[in-house]
Amino acid sequence: MTDRPGFLPARILLVLPDEQTVEVRLYERFKSAQGHPWRYRIGVPSWVATEDGVDAAEYTVWVTDQQLRPIDGVDLSNVPNHRDPRTMPPPRPTGWIVRPAGRRGTVVHDAACPAAAGGGREIGALEALDALMRPGAKACHDCPAAEILIPALDLGQGYG
Repeated sequence: MTDRPGFLPARILLVLPDEQTVEVRLYERFKSAQGHPWRYRIGVPSWVATEDGVDAAEYTVWVTDQQLRPIDGVDLSNVPNHRDPRTMPPPRPTGWIVRPAGRRGTVVHDAACPAAAGGGREIGALEALDALMRPGAKACHDCPAAEILIPALDLGQGYG
């Protein structure tokens, strides 16, 4: 039911329309982009007719949390969670941005700094420190750049 080796589905209660409950297996949770935010894929016990008689079976169905109740003492933390990419927040930029400033200077910004939006070059931490050591370079004081990079530069003095 899931690609994870050794995965055992969690036990949970399914509430039927007449308020009866049935113990089912919870395989995964999915956050969808539309409608109810979370869906739960469960395995419901059933029977299937075969040539030899009737065999136990299971069918899977997606339900909402409105149809489920936890079982005391059952850990649900190992149930896989999946999200529709359309529901996820946009990725936060990582690293640093160096932008030209004035005739010969540059300013190093945190990649998420609004002042860095719309231009500049994304660089890593070591490149950001190198950029700050050049003449005319400074760190932005409106984002974490100055707070993080300037002390790091001070630590490196005398080594080299």
